[in-house]
Amino acid sequence: MKSKNTKINCIMAGFSLILLGATAVYADETVCRGKLGRITVDNLRVPDNATCSLARTRVLGTVKVENNAKLTARKVIVVGNIQGENAHQVNVIEGSRVGGSVQIKQGGGANVSDSFIDGDIQYDENNNPLKVLRNDVGGSVQVVKNFGGIHIRNNVIDGNLQCKENSPAPKGARNVVGGNKEDQCRRL
Repeated sequence: MKSKNTKINCIMAGFSLILLGATAVYADETVCRGKLGRITVDNLRVPDNATCSLARTRVLGTVKVENNAKLTARKVIVVGNIQGENAHQVNVIEGSRVGGSVQIKQGGGANVSDSFIDGDIQYDENNNPLKVLRNDVGGSVQVVKNFGGIHIRNNVIDGNLQCKENSPAPKGARNVVGGNKEDQCRRL
């Protein structure tokens, strides 16, 4: 159906749907079960119960880690966010660069070490340990209502360091914080 006011052309290729002249554009999504090396993908998804290892991979959009899945990302570049909800483990390590935030919620553990995060590190309502070690964080580090232990050490954090209702209280030292250290994080 064509009208004078709206002309929409649809192009479908694989998982892509591009609407020209409209506001919605959907990019390709790559599903990772196993290993990915030096390739560039639009968006990446680690499906339920899968394990994905990335090495020098470039993601132009977002990485989503689903139920009970595990991600290990070494020396990766992610333009968007890394998001895990109910994920088993998320590791962002060894010189990785994330243009957005690392957001882990209601899952297992995480290790964000020796990396550059332009946005925030958010770790909420998880049951296993979090390590945030030797990172350059452009936003804030926020850890709320976690069990299993938090270790935050030797980071440069441009924003705030916020720790609330974690059991046990977070441990760490030698963090350079541009904003405020709040609640349980005051001593870090």
